[in-house]
Amino acid sequence: MTLKRALNQLACMSQNLEGSMLSNKKTTNKRKKRGWVDDMLNAENTPSDLIHQWSPNHKQLCLNPREKENDMVPFVLSRRSRRRKKSSTGLSWDHLPDELILRILFCLPLSRLLRTSLVCKRWRRLAFDESLWYSVDLEGVTNMAAALELLLSRGTRRLRCPRTVIQELTFVNMSPVQVVQMDLSHCNVSSESLEVILSRCSTLTHLSLESLELSDCILHHLSQNPELIELNVGGCAGFSPEPLGKMLQSFSKLEQLNISWCEFGSDHVKAVVANLPSSLTDLNLSGYREQLTQEDLELLVERCPNIITLDISDSVFLRTTCIPTLEQLLHLKHLSLSRCYQIYPSSLGDIGEKITSLRLLDAFGLVHDGHIFSKLYEMKRVAVNTRAISMVARPTPVQTDVHSMWDRRCRLRLHY
Repeated sequence: MTLKRALNQLACMSQNLEGSMLSNKKTTNKRKKRGWVDDMLNAENTPSDLIHQWSPNHKQLCLNPREKENDMVPFVLSRRSRRRKKSSTGLSWDHLPDELILRILFCLPLSRLLRTSLVCKRWRRLAFDESLWYSVDLEGVTNMAAALELLLSRGTRRLRCPRTVIQELTFVNMSPVQVVQMDLSHCNVSSESLEVILSRCSTLTHLSLESLELSDCILHHLSQNPELIELNVGGCAGFSPEPLGKMLQSFSKLEQLNISWCEFGSDHVKAVVANLPSSLTDLNLSGYREQLTQEDLELLVERCPNIITLDISDSVFLRTTCIPTLEQLLHLKHLSLSRCYQIYPSSLGDIGEKITSLRLLDAFGLVHDGHIFSKLYEMKRVAVNTRAISMVARPTPVQTDVHSMWDRRCRLRLHY
């Protein structure tokens, strides 16, 4: 490399490095510049190497004061924790006790409560507290299996889910559930899944299984609920007379029973009548055309003298001779004899005088309002043909709110 070529290269470099120590005219002189050129001529440096030599030294990272005395300790970078911003009022959600947050969550509907459970782990724990899931209405929900298992495990006491679809259940938790009132009417559920549910129930007081396929094993599980007060198994099938009688014997506190229009033979009807508890006050035994006889009715009146509501409609084997038997029910207020075609309409004219406690009389299909009931109209205390559908043990009567269950609404309800 000649001297002329080296000077030309230096001139180009000095133009590209303005502001660096090469272009600082106050601190350089001809002697230093000449010495620097000589050094450069003796070294094989590239422009990038020269920049690196004359650039200021980088600031060294300061080690932890505790590690200055020991050079052998490796250098470790630690992340400083973020400081939480203080609220202007001095309060935050983290400072609120669980009881207060639960009270706030108690006011939320079901959809918002589920969204709240996604905020954080603490809110998820509080959002699924059993005090918030005491009463739930999930009418018409499909794919109900997972939700049902979750609700029962969370301590739900009142569960309303008629007309739902329940797939095969596989309960992981084998402990008993705490449900007290449950409505599974008209559900799409197999008898095996229903058995899984009822096998964990022992505290039921109100239960509706209307139009479901049952089994003898299910009746055995139902008998493990001695506190049962109302039971609706209308339209059910799939069980034998003997388990049916044993189940009814275990219900010493039963007050309302709807066992109408089941797939019964005469043995089933006799098993029902012979095992009814004396505590029964409301009974729907309609729909047994040729199975319910005069002897069955006499045994029924003998075992349950305190009946207030009795529906024996569509019993074509009952004759006019059953009227004196019914007159023995001194507390009877509502009697339904609809479509009992062998009971003469003329025999019903004086029924209001014989049964002084009677207030409602349904005789659809026998007579129309006319002169036969003139005495009843004159007394103005017996209403004739006012209820075409029996409400005995049904959780949601037609006259009340459609979302109520046994005269009370569920707090959490799924809105569509």
